[in-house]
Amino acid sequence: MRLIRSVDKIQKIVGQVRKRGKLIGLVPTMGFLHEGHLSLVRIARKKCDFLVVSVFVNPAQFGPKEDLRRYPRDLKRDLRLLKIEGVDLVFNPSVREMYPAGFRTYVEVQEWSRLLCGTSRPAHFRGVTTVVLKLFNILQPDVAVFGRKDFQQAVIIQKMVKDLNLGIQVITGPIVREKDGLAMSSRNIYLSDKDRKNAVVLYQTLKWVREAHKNGLRDPGLAISRMRRMIKRKGGRIDYIEMVDKNTLEPAKKLKKRTLIALAVFFGRTRLIDNIIL
Repeated sequence: MRLIRSVDKIQKIVGQVRKRGKLIGLVPTMGFLHEGHLSLVRIARKKCDFLVVSVFVNPAQFGPKEDLRRYPRDLKRDLRLLKIEGVDLVFNPSVREMYPAGFRTYVEVQEWSRLLCGTSRPAHFRGVTTVVLKLFNILQPDVAVFGRKDFQQAVIIQKMVKDLNLGIQVITGPIVREKDGLAMSSRNIYLSDKDRKNAVVLYQTLKWVREAHKNGLRDPGLAISRMRRMIKRKGGRIDYIEMVDKNTLEPAKKLKKRTLIALAVFFGRTRLIDNIIL
């Protein structure tokens, strides 16, 4: 496994790999890897001949009052884990390498980037799509794998790939959870012991609405009201709870099969997201 930090160097390497007829896979990450990331690496490993994992904390997707500076980082540990998984190359560019002086170009999937997480983080998805498009242009992968926990992100990237005729297969991997149901996240390390215990309510509310739907609940408003009460009792500060069409992200008029239930909630200063599909 090789660690590369230069755009020019990695383009030469993957260009040589491509000339040999090898399929190239990519798993973009911001590092501080956990089992959720590694599950995506395993999916990608089965889909390609040469696997690249990017480790880059992308400043363009953080707002001015968000956690860019304190976002957890541990490259040495990440490299050990990726080597075990049989990754061929790790791309760990600097901010200056990805956004050189004078950088002015951004790409955005309009409308969808302003829904759900985009309501409170208006520039977030512009930063995501810009850095992902740069990675796609640099590496020209045949397949890229993203996590379903960031469902909106995956849908937006799939839309970008389709609209821009990029010809890349985008695969989403399932959410990986702790034993008590909390979705794995690099930000879970921020949680106090009390908040960590209380944050399990997120998955509990999602399971509740799934069971309630099986038992006949169809009204999104009633479901959201109950979920809000459950979360507030555990000290969560709700950013949003939404029930939307999983393909268009438009609000669902009634709960039905394949409706996306998505939420974002703060415990202390830590913002967590989760979702299920009915």
